[in-house]
Amino acid sequence: MGVLKERFKAKLEVAGAEIKEILKEHGNKKIGEVTLSQIYQGMRGMTGLVSETSLLDSQDGIRFRGYSISELQEKLPKAKNGHEPLPEGLFYLMLIGELPTEEDVAHLSSVWQRRSHVPNHVFAAIEALPIQAHPMTQFVVAIMALQTESNFSRLYSEGMNKKDYWSAMFDDSMDLIARLPRVAAYIYRRKYKDGQHIHPNGLLDWAGNLAHMLGYDDESFRELMRLYMTIHADHEGGNVSAHTTHLVGSALSDPYLSLAAGMNGLAGPLHGLANQEVIKWIFEMREDLKTDLPDKEQITEYVKKTLLEGKVVPGYGHAVLRKTDPRFTAQMEFGKKHMPDDPLVQTVWNIYEAVPPVLQSLGKIKNPWPNVDAHSGALLVHFGMVEYEFYTVLFGVSRSLGVLASLCWDRALGFPLERPKSVTTDLVKKWIKGEDTIWGD
Repeated sequence: MGVLKERFKAKLEVAGAEIKEILKEHGNKKIGEVTLSQIYQGMRGMTGLVSETSLLDSQDGIRFRGYSISELQEKLPKAKNGHEPLPEGLFYLMLIGELPTEEDVAHLSSVWQRRSHVPNHVFAAIEALPIQAHPMTQFVVAIMALQTESNFSRLYSEGMNKKDYWSAMFDDSMDLIARLPRVAAYIYRRKYKDGQHIHPNGLLDWAGNLAHMLGYDDESFRELMRLYMTIHADHEGGNVSAHTTHLVGSALSDPYLSLAAGMNGLAGPLHGLANQEVIKWIFEMREDLKTDLPDKEQITEYVKKTLLEGKVVPGYGHAVLRKTDPRFTAQMEFGKKHMPDDPLVQTVWNIYEAVPPVLQSLGKIKNPWPNVDAHSGALLVHFGMVEYEFYTVLFGVSRSLGVLASLCWDRALGFPLERPKSVTTDLVKKWIKGEDTIWGD
């Protein structure tokens, strides 16, 4: 069965029994009161999901199985002579709930290398798209083309026992995660490097190999990919990509179908595409101001101009966070270490000082602080990756770690088809008048 799979099986049996007991004793208790505004305004603050892999705190930011970003940077195993955590270690932590050893991470790297072969028909599906197709479109098509390899789909059609769903889900997830770097790099080299592809290096770790196949063999870029893949991997279960993957998976769609759906959500400007919007906005600002390094006063005036035009400042604000995103801080520290004199990176830091006071002055912004998207693009540009339309694909490769670990837990715990109740506005109006009891009160 494999070491990691055996450990996961042991964990799921204990967790399943625990949750069953919790629901038996406390299933009828209310976690909170649902308000009409929550129903109409994106279900903000409604607790309606269980996601074991991470938890988002409005003050402390994301915690993976209880560990903060800074703690992960300290405690997770690293590549030889490296300083950033290996994403393999984070996946192990999210899946098993315990910090991995260096041997655990080396084993997982080896397993993903062995599972990383991408069938030729997947490349053919990508090549069938016009070269101008957005990289996320190509990425989703490639994931759908990979679906022919699904163990879950095959075994389900053969009459798989529902107690074995988790096993097939696990194998599919491992295969899919292993193959995504090859797919992402193929799309990048096809669209931006005249189709001059680079073969995998079987001696490198998962993120290091991605950097290599993209065409960036600078060790600092490999370190950036390790950090990037770690901090973008998960953000609890309610964000669009995580929730969509979970929702589609609840219909017993296999990981390929589920992740493709989640990636379509990630491609939205209010979610993963925001990292593209940030760097585009900075480029436009520098062009408008005719300087590569605008000062804080110039940035402040440009921000006010942006807001007066009815636009948002991309990379600032978050639905949950009420402080600077720790993922932004981790990237800022990386920039100070590897590229402190880069004008674009310095511009990001100047924006960080200029934007929050402007947003705070409006009196309506609960969170004027930067999120993860506000910094990532500048780091990539420093190394020469100026093709900002591709950034969300990198986000997608990383996010697969969290959403697929969660999907394994969904099937392991036997979570049912997700089907919340919806109401019409006419029914709401009757309820307000006391003419209907749509909430059973």
